Amino acid sequence: MDYFAAKAYLLQRLERELSPKLTYHGLHHTLDVLAYTLDIARWEGIRGKDMLLLCTAAVFHDAGFLLSWEEHEKHGCQIARKVLAGFGYSRPDIEQICGMILATSIPQNPQTHLEEILCDADLDYLGRPEFYRIGHTLFQEFLLKGIVRSENEWNDLQVRFLETHQYFTPTTIHRRQARKEEHLRQLKSIRVS
Repeated sequence: MDYFAAKAYLLQRLERELSPKLTYHGLHHTLDVLAYTLDIARWEGIRGKDMLLLCTAAVFHDAGFLLSWEEHEKHGCQIARKVLAGFGYSRPDIEQICGMILATSIPQNPQTHLEEILCDADLDYLGRPEFYRIGHTLFQEFLLKGIVRSENEWNDLQVRFLETHQYFTPTTIHRRQARKEEHLRQLKSIRVS
């Protein structure tokens, strides 16, 4: 299994082929999720092959945006199934990676510890200081897709999302939950319905 070659292959594709209209789901998001996946995984005691599989899933988790905005997790699994065998990944390894990718679908529903780590890394920003800056890039995407039409609608959507979202790993709960709850309080205070 050649994780570094698989990573280089996909990052080059994302850099060349992703739409510039993806203000949130661009290459920068994949790199952010990979960094926080590594960070959380280390704190959670992940090592060896599990770490390589988890990092591969982080790199591929939004690869489906190369094909479609809708159901991008399923499309990401299609890409993973198509290319990862060529980098020496076994069929069971690829299916485990796909399980992690699919777990990031909203609402998140991880079934394993590795899936929990990737889900937490994917939405780690909800409890970080740059919540509003990163959130604004998602707001721009949602405006473009017609999911929201105004900042008020966006704030309402964010409140509903933060009220139902949960972190899964002890590491992320400890490090991000309190700030995420503060962001929810702030959004509720500025919301105009």
